[in-house]
Amino acid sequence: MHDTVWRVVRSEQDPLLCRPSFGRWDLGSVDVLYTSLAADGAVSEMYFHLTRQPVFPSAVQFTLNEIEVTTRATLRFADIRDLETLGVDRDKYQALFYDRTREIGDAAAFLGFDGVIAPSARWDCLNLAIFCDGMNPEDLILRNSTTIDWEAWRTRHGKA
Repeated sequence: MHDTVWRVVRSEQDPLLCRPSFGRWDLGSVDVLYTSLAADGAVSEMYFHLTRQPVFPSAVQFTLNEIEVTTRATLRFADIRDLETLGVDRDKYQALFYDRTREIGDAAAFLGFDGVIAPSARWDCLNLAIFCDGMNPEDLILRNSTTIDWEAWRTRHGKA
């Protein structure tokens, strides 16, 4: 797959830095880069996590990063029905119950897949979790970075 994906990180962070994060698709045993196939999908994922804090962190700057990515063997789940066949509970997919998806991601990495494409739990799009161990430097190219205006994003999407 050769495509454009988006990722949101704090402004001072390297958007191409892979690491174990214990997110939806990793048990912490592989380096992962969480991205989205839609810009608003990436923003909505970060927005969700920031709104879980007692106070929205208005002093911290975040960037939306456009990344050109090349993957070779990506496991793709087109919709939640595909995940349900592997034991993912549709009703809990938006929650932070990651046990089953982490097992699926761990198995995918073990079997040699370089990532998982799956439905976003926060936006109507697909996300790509990239397993970075087999990636080459030229497989991830940062194309653009834009500072996120959270107030404008919330207003545009009715989250204000």
